[in-house]
This record gives sequence, structure tokens and C-alpha cells, in this order.
Amino acid sequence: VQLVQSGGGMVQAGGSLRLSCTASGFTFSSYDMSWVRQAPGKGPEWVSNINTDGGSTQYADSVKGRFTISRDNAKNTLYLQMNSLNPEDTALYYCARASETITSVQAIDEYDAWGQGTQVIVSS
Repeated sequence: VQLVQSGGGMVQAGGSLRLSCTASGFTFSSYDMSWVRQAPGKGPEWVSNINTDGGSTQYADSVKGRFTISRDNAKNTLYLQMNSLNPEDTALYYCARASETITSVQAIDEYDAWGQGTQVIVSS
């Protein structure tokens, strides 16, 4: 099982970035997926979740209306489009595979595979 992330970087407040996460070693289309972030000095924060076929998405209140999660099962890739970024969005962002027995998308310990993380820095 491997999740390889790309994208991220540094952007000014109000800007946009897109993160990608390419999966291998498992049947990507069979798993719900999420994005989780960790800001400096803080614990991990669930950001967004998407179900297996992309028909259902959920967002943390802090990113709702600004971020969009999507997936392309034919390409085994998960995306996070981030618009209207602000300095509070500065964090390491991780894609994560939900375990088959997940009970809450916000429960960080219920994810069983993680990407390597990608840094997002938003300057004011």
C-alpha cells in the first residue's frame, strides 16, 4: 500500500493550490479517502472526506466553501483543491485511507494508510 503526494508549496493569502495523492498497492476505488493536516505545534486536524465513488463529500467547518475534495478512480488519484487560502491553512497535509471499519471520518486513528505529507505555507 502506497500513497504518494504531490503539489503544495508556498502561496500568498488569497491564493490557490492543488494537492494530489496517487495510490498503489490496493483497490483505490474501494476505499473512502480523506485529507488531514497538521499545523506547526498543533495536533492533526481532519480536513475533508470523500466516499468511494466521489458522490459524497464532507468538510471541516474551517475549510468549507474554500476547499474541494475529488477523486479520479481511473487514475487512482485523490485531489484537494484549495482556494482562498489564508495563513491559518499553513500545515503539513496528508492524504489518508479510511479503514474498512471506520466509524467517524474525524477519528484520525481510524485511517490505516498515509501519504508522506506535503507542506503548504500561506503567507500574509
